[in-house]
Amino acid sequence: MGVRPPSSGDDDEPESIEFGIAAVDAHLRTADLSFPATTDDVAAELGHEQIPYDVHGNDVALGAMLDEVDTAEFRSRQELLNALHEPFEEYRRNNSGGVFQQMRSMLPF
Repeated sequence: MGVRPPSSGDDDEPESIEFGIAAVDAHLRTADLSFPATTDDVAAELGHEQIPYDVHGNDVALGAMLDEVDTAEFRSRQELLNALHEPFEEYRRNNSGGVFQQMRSMLPF
């Protein structure tokens, strides 16, 4: 998941904001973690990392999201990301700040 921030009117191309599993993927690409990996391996390497779960930058510890995953071992990075997708979506839905905040996040300004 990622979203481009609103334009400030200048000619510079804005950077995208990574959140959810896209942000996890960015951390995984720089981590010293090889697969297959257990949940404990991932937690030891990245469990302390605060991962944004929405476009507003609200975050949650990756360790908390790993606690919601039933799988004990991941054969690949993609398998880990797939397992984390639903916990992140559920967390975002439950902690997004209500309907007003959801509608506001869809507006281009």
